[in-house]
Amino acid sequence: MSSSFSYVVGFDDFPFVRATRGDVPIVGAVYSGSRLEGVLGGRVRRDGANSTQRIAQLVSGSKYGSSIQLIFLQGIALGGFNVVDIHGLYETLGVPVLVVARRLPRMDSVKAALLTRVPGGARKWRLIERAGEMEPAAGVWVQRAGISLEDATAAVTRFAIHGVIPEPLRTAHLIAGGVATGQSRGRT
Repeated sequence: MSSSFSYVVGFDDFPFVRATRGDVPIVGAVYSGSRLEGVLGGRVRRDGANSTQRIAQLVSGSKYGSSIQLIFLQGIALGGFNVVDIHGLYETLGVPVLVVARRLPRMDSVKAALLTRVPGGARKWRLIERAGEMEPAAGVWVQRAGISLEDATAAVTRFAIHGVIPEPLRTAHLIAGGVATGQSRGRT
């Protein structure tokens, strides 16, 4: 795959309070180059196991599905601990997946939370392990499926227009926060 990705989507979840049960909205910002081309919206189960399937459905069922060349994720889980199987998503869609984090997560804390407090936590921890260690790339940390570290670094660099976070993720974060709370705030 070439590092010249031109059509990408970035997904983030809506902010929610700890007591939230049921579904959490997610948003995908579709970019063509540096231009916002469209928005995808859906829901995932809070701490559930349907995020991989929902993202695959949102992408493949959209008018952008055949054009999307890369999927950015704001972290490996949506809706709390609804862990995305990035390799399964890549295999399903044939589209590379790139998880982006501003800081290296404290994996010991993540593992402890999954194994002691989350339904299906052991399976979810295995998905995180299968995703591989987070690697530094262009000022952020990444996990990747279907894309080399070199191409991942190039993609982050290309789409990180206003800081180190790729614009599709920054936009998805702003949309999610604005819709959920009436105004966007905070950093991605």
